[in-house]
Amino acid sequence: MYVTVNGVRLFFEVEGTGLVPDGPVMRQKPVLLMLHGGPGADHSIYRPAYSALADVAQIVYLDHRGNGRSEDGPRENWNLAQWGDDVRAFCDALGIVDPIVLGASFGGMVALAYATRHPAHASKLILISTAASGAEYLERRIELFERFGGPEAGALARRHFLEVGGHTGQASLDEWRRLAMPHYFRKPRDPDMARRAVGRPETLLWFARPDGESHRYNFFPDLHRIQCPTLVLGGEDDPMHPIESQADIADALPQHLVRFERFADCGHAVMPDAPERTTVVIRDFITRTK
Repeated sequence: MYVTVNGVRLFFEVEGTGLVPDGPVMRQKPVLLMLHGGPGADHSIYRPAYSALADVAQIVYLDHRGNGRSEDGPRENWNLAQWGDDVRAFCDALGIVDPIVLGASFGGMVALAYATRHPAHASKLILISTAASGAEYLERRIELFERFGGPEAGALARRHFLEVGGHTGQASLDEWRRLAMPHYFRKPRDPDMARRAVGRPETLLWFARPDGESHRYNFFPDLHRIQCPTLVLGGEDDPMHPIESQADIADALPQHLVRFERFADCGHAVMPDAPERTTVVIRDFITRTK
């Protein structure tokens, strides 16, 4: 399905009903709005894993502008501020009130942009394996890539994070996918997941180019603006956004609002490595009233 938001047509899917019979009334389930990682991926990377939550929330999967099946719009609008504003406008267009917004990795950055720019809009926020600054823990990332991938992966990470400062073109991205991405996760991933996804490498190359936004963004000065309960999840073995990044986000948020969960033996985006525990933790956060 498509809806026009801020001048572009955005693709979305809905899983589960919003209203369910509950004795003499129809009870409204909360909307869980899923913001996918990437950039350059699509919502399909969350399916079917997050379908396990469809009994407690109506799940809405959104493809960001320039990602998946959504329209591009101008490339100069492929930035976190615009993607964050699109989330608010998307909810307004569909009449979604008080969403629970979940973002993993790049999707978490979009969620932070949305939540700091529209702090009274979400009812709850879920951040998984993300970062509030593009310049955090670069040496730590290199160390972890070398630990899990050996000297070749470590050297590639050093060039990417410290020397070149991003991707210089398709050859750079291909090398990263071959040498670095296999070490994002501690368990083998379903190979069909990548085959199902609608890949948009041009978006990733734009965002992660040496002078791109992926190295400049910093949400820390604005995290205090977030007003909703926030769940922060991170893997202890995540080389892309180390667990220290999740701890820093949790420390910067209002402490009466934040819940921080660390996952041992898990890499980037904890659902693939620990699906049972991740589902339990998110389910409890969705259904808890306090």
